[in-house]
Amino acid sequence: MATLAFAPFGRAETGWEIYAPLIAHEIGARCAGGSPAFAQDLAAWQSAHGLRASGVMEEATFAAMKNLWQARRPFVAANRKGCPASPDEATLAPVPAAQSYGGKILWLRPPGLAAYQRMLAAARAEAPEVRADRRLMTLFSAYRSPASDAARCARDNDCQGITRASCSAHRTGLAIDLDLGAAPGFGPDSSDDANRLAITRGAAYRWMVANAGRFGFVNYAFEPWHWEWTGEPIRPES
Repeated sequence: MATLAFAPFGRAETGWEIYAPLIAHEIGARCAGGSPAFAQDLAAWQSAHGLRASGVMEEATFAAMKNLWQARRPFVAANRKGCPASPDEATLAPVPAAQSYGGKILWLRPPGLAAYQRMLAAARAEAPEVRADRRLMTLFSAYRSPASDAARCARDNDCQGITRASCSAHRTGLAIDLDLGAAPGFGPDSSDDANRLAITRGAAYRWMVANAGRFGFVNYAFEPWHWEWTGEPIRPES
């Protein structure tokens, strides 16, 4: 968990602890990542997916899981045919200020917004930590127009990297970035490994991993805060 040297998302990383909650959920493990029971569950998953049943997390096993996680994102499938179209902005619904990070003005497709609101209500009902901190699971990004993304990636000089994609899922109006907490000194969207690890150790993220699927949301594994709603088709660019 602390020493595997790999680059699953194009950037060198050491250890797979950041992804431990997703991996545990994928293999149905109830015990910690360093336990014999976790290794047994991992070995069973490896065997079921045609991999060597070592019970050890290594690059090939992680790559197989990553492929599954990515395949569950409709945006990824749509993007293979060209960058997906954006919705008519007149059809988008405003996110209530109380549900946005710092009262930011944000927009989503109405069914996706409704699904998020159901999920937020459930999290506050079921997770005491989320109920106690009203900032947790508020949104700091939702719909972003292709024009605004293009301007930002040009400004940051990063249009193809992990930080800012030239074709973002946020253009669909179905992607959300959630405040799931942060490490001291970091914002909720910092991709620094220390921040990503702190988020994935938190109660809000772990609730999302276990429950977001009930509401139709899937995670982009590299960014713990980024989730996409799967309940509405994504149109190709015309």
